[in-house]
Amino acid sequence: MKVTAILCSVLVAGASAFSPGATSFTGTHISTVSQSPIAAPRTSSRTSELNMMRHRKRVAKLGKPADQRKALLRALTTEIIRHGRIKTTLVRAKAVRKHVDHMIQLGKRGDLHARRQALAWVYDKDLVHSLFEAAPERYSDREGGYTRVLRTMPRQGDNAKMAVIELV
Repeated sequence: MKVTAILCSVLVAGASAFSPGATSFTGTHISTVSQSPIAAPRTSSRTSELNMMRHRKRVAKLGKPADQRKALLRALTTEIIRHGRIKTTLVRAKAVRKHVDHMIQLGKRGDLHARRQALAWVYDKDLVHSLFEAAPERYSDREGGYTRVLRTMPRQGDNAKMAVIELV
């Protein structure tokens, strides 16, 4: 262990002796890198670092922080209920499917608590009232799966996978 530490310090010292103003790939001087073998972890200017793999984590991050992700899903849910069909990316369509199904379940239930839960998620109050009027008779024979995701052609600019999500 001591031999490798000595060799590393000799190599770093030798590199800094041949080029005193040279910098390493990290942007700091080579002489400052070799100050302590056990250095504190570097703080990055980015807020998130990927340290571990996200095995079995089913929440689609959508490349956004939690507050923006929630606002996006609320807006997509509102527009799907309003228009019946929207075109979005495949990942967003799969992520919003859960919320649309939940709003329709609340509409089928029809009690006051369900109405207040739907009003807390959907942006349009009149849309919630129309959902609670139409959902029980439209989806009375169906126990789930109120939405359908159909894949379409990739987006022109960035070749993102696109999909149409619609109410069944």
